[in-house]
Amino acid sequence: MSKVVRCSDLGFDCPAVVRAETEEAALRQVTEHARAAHGMETVPPAVVERVRTVMRDEPAR
Repeated sequence: MSKVVRCSDLGFDCPAVVRAETEEAALRQVTEHARAAHGMETVPPAVVERVRTVMRDEPAR
């Protein structure tokens, strides 16, 4: 089962979707995306917690 985070679920007008095998890997990818696409130098702990609330499980493809 994969972890999935949609940027739009966080309130951004952004079509990005992150899929990873673990929560930790998904958080790393979300952090990289936030820096590259949204210019966030750091991702505050409150944002990390918000990401965790919108993260969903998706059956393996």
